[in-house]
Amino acid sequence: MTAKLEHSKQEDILLFINGEFVRSASGETFENINPYTNEKINDVESGSRADIDKAVEAASVAFHRTWKTIKRSERMSYMYRIADMIDQRIEEIAYFESLDTGLPIKQTRKMVSRASQNFRFYANMAESRLVGEAYQVDDQFINYTIRTPIGVAGLITPWNAPFMLETWKVAPALATGNTVVLKPAEFSPLTANVLAEVVAEAGLPNGVFNVVHGFGETAGDALVRHPDVPLISFTGETVTGKTIIKNSADHLKDCSMELGGKSPIIVFDDADFERALDAAIWGIFSFNGERCTANSRLFLQEGIKDKFMEALKKRVEHVKIGDPLDDATEVGPLIHTEHYDKVTSYFNIAEEEGAEVITRPIPESLQAGNFVAPTLIVHAENSMRVAQEEIFGPVLTVMTFQDEEEAIRLANQIDYGLAGYVWTNDMKKGHRVAHQIDAGMIWVNSQNVRDLRIPFGGMKASGIGREGGHYAFDFYTEQKVIHVAISDHPIPQFGK
Repeated sequence: MTAKLEHSKQEDILLFINGEFVRSASGETFENINPYTNEKINDVESGSRADIDKAVEAASVAFHRTWKTIKRSERMSYMYRIADMIDQRIEEIAYFESLDTGLPIKQTRKMVSRASQNFRFYANMAESRLVGEAYQVDDQFINYTIRTPIGVAGLITPWNAPFMLETWKVAPALATGNTVVLKPAEFSPLTANVLAEVVAEAGLPNGVFNVVHGFGETAGDALVRHPDVPLISFTGETVTGKTIIKNSADHLKDCSMELGGKSPIIVFDDADFERALDAAIWGIFSFNGERCTANSRLFLQEGIKDKFMEALKKRVEHVKIGDPLDDATEVGPLIHTEHYDKVTSYFNIAEEEGAEVITRPIPESLQAGNFVAPTLIVHAENSMRVAQEEIFGPVLTVMTFQDEEEAIRLANQIDYGLAGYVWTNDMKKGHRVAHQIDAGMIWVNSQNVRDLRIPFGGMKASGIGREGGHYAFDFYTEQKVIHVAISDHPIPQFGK
């Protein structure tokens, strides 16, 4: 594929199995739609159980014959080569990502650059932190642990940051010696095939990396249920995650689940006003609001609510919506008409519940796309559906609180527990509140700044397990204990 920086038809998308781009076994395809124009970008081969079977067989053969047995240094050389090749194609991949998802290209460029970092980071991490432990027992034994790859990793990725999140899973899986069958989200297939092109050009052995496009209920379900796929890593909505766990249970698969979120941002009246305002706006309206860690519930302390709301409304009115390929665009169209309908349905729900929706009309020039203007839901209560359910769009629900105790109680009165944000200049209070919020990740006086070394994941309905840093090794490797006798220790002599 060669990128042309215009809204043009791209080549059709094939499956990538055992080192080759191939048609699906059924010959069926589905349309990939541009969310800016709602016109077809291309056709995508629709994978089924037969294609998953072929991909898993290729990945299994590659695992046993080559990938788990080659020297670690050789495996890492492939990782660094992939990273370098991604860097050479950042502009192209960012274009495809914007075309496919509606994400502003200024943001997809940063996402894509993080993808190459994922490969370098996990190559370095596998070299330095893929380590075991040793225990000496008196003068009789040495016991030590090693980490071994598990086999074929089934990776199911979302559509909201496709390329970056694909590499977030693929990189640690490959670095630890597993092979991969990737099932990308059907709404955003383009960049998964760019990754396949990069892998092929990097010279990875055939079968180490495979891509099967298709729908969750067909290709995804076949991957989850396959007896020769011991690992399933999924990022997506909570309902789907629960289904995956149920369907993988018969084979006792290890599952890593990064699921939904409805994260609070708590702004105390002693916070740095302008920085908290910047963070609240960026945290919900960046990535079109289609972000698992978005701060979609804003809690304002009563003392600053009027001033903050006035400033918030002015800023939101000026957030620029438009063509995702325009560098000036801050919010683009939502991924698909189905998702657009879901997001906008919450406006009626909010009004029925007694809240007020503050939004603005979409210009006629943008009417063809799935645009939702940056929206505030005010006069809301924490028990309302708009405060409890993940909307996953550029929609911020605003509420107030009296004191620290109430802020913590409101933040925790929800099924989700992925992220949280606290703004205060009283650092004792900042730590206290962070410690008491039920979420896997908390930022204090900070927007969502990632550190690849830390564990990523949530509590409650937001997921199971942790990935990121050396924590990914707990999922992608099996820990084995080896006991070695260093003396002739006593052995009971039965039957002598």
